[in-house]
Amino acid sequence: MNPSAKGWIKKLLAEYQSSDTTPVSCSLDALYNELKDSGFIYGTNLKAIFNSVPTTDLTHEELCKVNMILSFHYIHKCYNSERKFVDTVTDFYNIVDDFKSSFFQELFLGKKKSYDLLESMINKRIAIDDNVITKNFNYLITNTLLFVDVLAYEKYLQTGEVTDQYLRDLEATIETIIFAALDLKTEKTKYDKSLIKLFESSFRYDHRERLQYDDVIKKVSNLLTKYYIIDLVCMTFWTDKIIDDEEHAFLNRLGNDLQVTNDVLMKAAADIADFYEEHKDEVALLKSRNMIQSFYENSSNMVKKLINRNKKRLATEMYESKELMVLLTQSTTRSLSDEEQKRVKDQLLDIFKSIPSLAIFMLPGGMLLLPIVIKYIPNILPSGFDDNRLEEEEAQEFDEE
Repeated sequence: MNPSAKGWIKKLLAEYQSSDTTPVSCSLDALYNELKDSGFIYGTNLKAIFNSVPTTDLTHEELCKVNMILSFHYIHKCYNSERKFVDTVTDFYNIVDDFKSSFFQELFLGKKKSYDLLESMINKRIAIDDNVITKNFNYLITNTLLFVDVLAYEKYLQTGEVTDQYLRDLEATIETIIFAALDLKTEKTKYDKSLIKLFESSFRYDHRERLQYDDVIKKVSNLLTKYYIIDLVCMTFWTDKIIDDEEHAFLNRLGNDLQVTNDVLMKAAADIADFYEEHKDEVALLKSRNMIQSFYENSSNMVKKLINRNKKRLATEMYESKELMVLLTQSTTRSLSDEEQKRVKDQLLDIFKSIPSLAIFMLPGGMLLLPIVIKYIPNILPSGFDDNRLEEEEAQEFDEE
């Protein structure tokens, strides 16, 4: 199952429904805990909910797509909706004003309700920046407020409708409470500034006047919405790993206003601390990266994924290009001339044209990724291609010496 290729939703649901770990009963609390454990609630997806599908080869963005669809499907099952799953989600998104703009009308023009249409909607919804090149310069890639969509979809199944005003009010409530918590910090750390940037990039609605805490808190009645707001506030307080007296007072007030127990507050604070501690090397917000480092890391991960998924066909195409193989082999022992490097690039691009998943390298700026491609090419060729390449076990032994 490849969430970056057409047809992934059907394949995902087929694997999910046949999985031994797929839950047989429905509990929205259980769904929320799974979404938090997977990182979805925190905007960093590290695994699929309920461990329902293999995810070893999926990026954070692809895992976000998986968790989004599985959340919708789980709620659809909980409410025993008689309508087709794909129809309910596409109708839900068509109601939202965000998908009535000229941009989305142009994107979905002529498409009927289908899995293809839903895939297009999900692709557009989860990404803060869907430009391939600029996205690789930015480690804040995935919308971190997607649980708002899950809450709104639940309301849609409950009532048969969801208004634009409901979404505006829900987002305004979350924004007001989050920034009230952030305003407690007189000096913002790098984590705080990145978190603010991530929240601001994730909001669906722009140019809205900030509301007052006392006005919005009265509107929160849904239990999952309460959990979500508390978890987001705990994210804002995590920066120094200590909740000071002022922050503790704010959290207590929030708990009283939302009518939740102190155990809920303490668990939320412990959960974000445990999640960040366990995954500190994987969470983008916790990484200290400059623009070039972010570009290289994100690009390397993307290229590695594309090569692994297409390695058989790529290897076959390369074997048939004798000159390319000769030049690549020589590049392991000597520097290629400018003319030879140009021939390597031209022949690689010709090969990429024949493999749809690699068409990304044909886009403007795609040439920037070719050096990274060449770095990973030895991984799909016989070991004799590179005399200096150590086998995995040998490399491990070498590192341990």
